Amino acid sequence: MYYLGVDCHKKYSQVAVLDGEGKLKMNLRVQNNKEHFASLVDNLGQPCQAVIETGYTWGIMYDILTEFGIDVKVAHALKVKAIASAKIKTDTIDARTLAELLRANLIPEVYVPAKDIRSQKDIIRQRCWLVKLKTMLKNRIHQVIGRNHIESPGFSDIFGVGGRKFLNSLELPQPDQDILRQDLSLFDFINEQIKLTEKWIEDFLADNHYRKIIQTIPGFGKILSTLVALEINDINRFNYPGKLAAYSGLVPTTYASGGKVFHGDLLPGCNRWLRYAFVEAAWKSIVVSPYCRSLYDRLKKRKCSNTAIVAVARRLSEIAYLCLKENRCYEERPYKLYEKRFAKI
Repeated sequence: MYYLGVDCHKKYSQVAVLDGEGKLKMNLRVQNNKEHFASLVDNLGQPCQAVIETGYTWGIMYDILTEFGIDVKVAHALKVKAIASAKIKTDTIDARTLAELLRANLIPEVYVPAKDIRSQKDIIRQRCWLVKLKTMLKNRIHQVIGRNHIESPGFSDIFGVGGRKFLNSLELPQPDQDILRQDLSLFDFINEQIKLTEKWIEDFLADNHYRKIIQTIPGFGKILSTLVALEINDINRFNYPGKLAAYSGLVPTTYASGGKVFHGDLLPGCNRWLRYAFVEAAWKSIVVSPYCRSLYDRLKKRKCSNTAIVAVARRLSEIAYLCLKENRCYEERPYKLYEKRFAKI
């Protein structure tokens, strides 16, 4: 058995090969294509196990290596402390360190979904990125209007039908007039791209079972339920609801020493897409769900609104866990303060 430490870069990878006794067989640079890796695997001639770090091109390299029948593990880049805390850091040293950690079974692994799931994730993340661009453009348009001291006529949505007529009728001094027209054109173009991306989502994910269950939970529409379904992918990889909450970054850091316990900010290094989805759903849920509203109002009396909404988001993650684990839809029940934690779900 050979152990391969693969330090991936954009155009090439540094590959260190150790045998079963830990002796270095080779440490060389390989171009990131199938032909060069096929030649490397043929020269080794033995079963191989490889490790790569999460990074810009890890998915491509993972697919290339698995095609050759190599057992590939993906290491959490921030948790590989032997590399992150090294005083001397080169590609050669990093690759060998990865191989030695793999041989010792000390790799902090990350979950790797199937290739088709990763492709579907790219679609939903593209939609989220387009929405961020749309929000930036909205802020930009508000800035252009504001610096010309123009007050909105009181539209609930200045980018709705009535608001757009108002924006199109504005006559501003140059160059703000041209800037506003350009920003409005970009806004319309991004809206079209968002609709196109949403059509892709419906085409690829209309039959996703997890999505259908999550969509029954308060605050989740088609997009957020799709995002959560893809990011979770397999609920059985979480042992209990708190694991999913921690993975979603909805649990505070804790420092306990000398009988004193301190809680800090939310956990870093989480799945930021799940955190975003659950927090966004929480804001919506307190409008449509009496249960979530009651929980939010009770917590807001003692904490600030942001802390209360994070608590609601964590409760939604726990509800999602139980619904997916038990393969059932959500059922709204009255909120009771003193009942057991999950009896109300």
